[in-house]
Amino acid sequence: TGVIPILLSMHKEFKKIYAVEIQPEYAALARENISLNGFSHKVEVVEGDLKKASEIIPSPCDFVFSNPPYMKCDTGKRNEADEKYIARHEVCGGIADFCNAGARLLKHGGRFACVWRPDRLTELLQALHDAKLEPKRMTFVHADATTEPSMVLVESVKGGAPSLYISPPLLLYAPQKDGAVSRKLTPVAEEIYQTCNFSGLFSR
Repeated sequence: TGVIPILLSMHKEFKKIYAVEIQPEYAALARENISLNGFSHKVEVVEGDLKKASEIIPSPCDFVFSNPPYMKCDTGKRNEADEKYIARHEVCGGIADFCNAGARLLKHGGRFACVWRPDRLTELLQALHDAKLEPKRMTFVHADATTEPSMVLVESVKGGAPSLYISPPLLLYAPQKDGAVSRKLTPVAEEIYQTCNFSGLFSR
C-alpha cells in the first residue's frame, strides 16, 4: 500500500525512494496513496520483480528497507485472495532473494533493514551472510512484557565488519492497572511511530 515509503518521505534525508511491487493491483494502490499524500515527487513505484530491481533502479543506493513475505508456501493457511497469498507467502521470492536484491542495489557501507519472523531468524542470518550483508543491530518486538516476540528487526551493512548489537526489546503496548493489555502504544513505540526513527532509542 506504500505506507512505509510515505512515512519515510517525511524525512528530509530521503531525497528519492523507489518502492518495488510485483503485483499490479498493489502497485496501483501504492501510487494512489502516495499521490493523495503529496509525495509523488519523492516516491516512485516500480512495478516489477525485485530480483531484477538493480536493472531498473538507479544504483548504488544508500539504504534498502524490506518487508518480505514471511511464510513458506507449504505452511500456514492459504488466503483465498491470490494478492494476499503472494504478499504473505514466498511465492515470488524467498528471503535469500530479498537479501541478494538488497546487496546488489546497495553501495559499499549501505544499509539493509528487514522485518522478519523470530522463528525463522536463522534463515535470515544465513541469507544475509551469503549476500555479504553483516548484521549490525537487532531488535525483538513484543506485544507486551509478558509475550514472546512476534517480529524481529534487523539492520545490516554491506561489507561491514562482524559486530552485532542486540537492543533492549521493543514493547508495543503497556499493561493496564488490572493487568490486561491495552491497545495504547507505549511511549517508546509511539515516538517511533511518529518519527519513523528509533536509532536514538536503541543505539549504544
